[in-house]
Amino acid sequence: MMNEDQENDMIQRWRDTPEEDLKPEDYQHIKTLGSACLTEGNSAQLLTFIQDEKNQGIVKSMGFVLIEPLVNEVVKKEKSLEHCQAAITHLTRTCRPEALVQCLLVLIEDIQPGAISETITILVPHLRTVLLQLDDRKAACVGLVLSALQKQLTRLPVPYTKQLEEADEYGLCRCCTALADFTKSFVQEIKSKNGNYVGTTEDEELRTELLKFCMRSLRELLLDAELSRDRKSSLWLFATEIMVTLPAIQQSLSELLFFNSLKKSIQMDDCQSKESRACLAYLLFVQLITIESFPAVFSPVFVLQCNMEYINQLLSSKKESHLLKGLALYAKSLESVEDNSLPVSLLELQSFYNVPQNLRHILTDCPMQHLRASGLQVFQLFINKLDSEAKHKFFRCMLKTRNHAGVEGYIIKNIKNQVEFSMKPGNASKWFLGVEFLSLLGLVLHLSQGAETDLLNSMDRIMESLNLLRYLLIRDKELRSRTGVWEELCRIKDDYLKMLRVCISLSRAYYSAELKALKDNQKIKAKEARDAARDITLVKSIKVKHKKVSNMSPEVQHQVLHSALVTFDLMESLIVRIEELTEEKLKIPN
Repeated sequence: MMNEDQENDMIQRWRDTPEEDLKPEDYQHIKTLGSACLTEGNSAQLLTFIQDEKNQGIVKSMGFVLIEPLVNEVVKKEKSLEHCQAAITHLTRTCRPEALVQCLLVLIEDIQPGAISETITILVPHLRTVLLQLDDRKAACVGLVLSALQKQLTRLPVPYTKQLEEADEYGLCRCCTALADFTKSFVQEIKSKNGNYVGTTEDEELRTELLKFCMRSLRELLLDAELSRDRKSSLWLFATEIMVTLPAIQQSLSELLFFNSLKKSIQMDDCQSKESRACLAYLLFVQLITIESFPAVFSPVFVLQCNMEYINQLLSSKKESHLLKGLALYAKSLESVEDNSLPVSLLELQSFYNVPQNLRHILTDCPMQHLRASGLQVFQLFINKLDSEAKHKFFRCMLKTRNHAGVEGYIIKNIKNQVEFSMKPGNASKWFLGVEFLSLLGLVLHLSQGAETDLLNSMDRIMESLNLLRYLLIRDKELRSRTGVWEELCRIKDDYLKMLRVCISLSRAYYSAELKALKDNQKIKAKEARDAARDITLVKSIKVKHKKVSNMSPEVQHQVLHSALVTFDLMESLIVRIEELTEEKLKIPN
């Protein structure tokens, strides 16, 4: 340790030494002295040294090394806070900005996990001061700083509820507010030159760096956030700043969304770019941020067609926040489209195939009920927008996948609704009344596993198919008037009901045997189960909702087996009613 006289001698030597003659150990010594002052609680003394007119040469040459210990002291929130802040302010206005930028970048990269938000909010105002002093490489330095700051922000969890955002435990919201304020100066610099200047390479590079910042913010921060027009939260205001910044730096939103004009220099892969633009589409069309300045020349169908790429990207995700945004964007894009107007040609586009498939996965596999409910509403909205031929093709596609009886049942219910609509005056459609309808009906009235079909697992589909069949027989007049339709319908119906009766008979025998065995003692139960297995080989492996009955408790087994038999009785009563209707119709002369 040096005594006071030695310190004064060293300071005097620094005053008398040209900057180019200073050695690396000199930089280390001044940093050590500054850190010692802070450790000993002498921040006022350090501030006096930094502000002393006689020391400005030293400060300009070596003062930047004091930034790190000063910032760390402010982060600790010691009593010397005011002195340290004043010292940092003086240094950022006096030191060479190039050296300060390098020092500050290192400081940002070395932030400890628990001090991210505090450090960033402290540094941002000073970073702006330093960067605005640069003449050369300003754009590149702005880009490096923004990238480093955003890299640290990605380490903070994004609040996904109103309560978490208001609490802002990790300080992400405060950081976003500071970051938005930081970029305004550089955006304003670009805006001041728009329209009346000859663009320079430096200006174009600054635009590119600001665009990178916007695209990263959309994907890494706002895509996971909960946003609402009814609550102008910190993240909402940050999103608004991003949306305002893009046109301010001459980046057209329509070109970015609809014509993929993102510069190659942005250095995003295809998935990242789509996620950023998907969030942009959500902010524009769902949250309506800057929608008043968006061109109104694009048709609703064109907007939908373009947005389907982003909707697919969002619905492919496993994150709740992405799925919610995807469903909202899908619904909003469909709302402006006229009912029964989307042509069948659109279904040939890959996105118009992928989106319903992703939506189906949400309806069948998503554990969150509110997402399934929203998904079903959007699913129906999409169906409503298709014209008759497109509906016919879409229904065929969904039925051919045969992945979930509930979805198939919903499709069959929609088919019935379309038949009913087509039977009204002026709405006749060959796709739901004519020969073309028969191919669709063949998919509806079909048991893919034949007599081995799991009736309980397929109950939704089978009950809707029987309801459709009963409706067609009741409203037979329209079908009889079309050549060959009624006869083919009767043939398909007979084949379907014949197979369904066999399936019901086998299933009832199996479940009756299981129910009887359940009431007997263990020895008799085992013997009767083996006898039943020999007698009914076709259904020996039938499962109930993917779980074998034998794996359930006796009480649950009894309830399930009894419900199964009731379901078979219900199916059979519908079949009986359909056959009665058939006999009645046969008595009617052609």
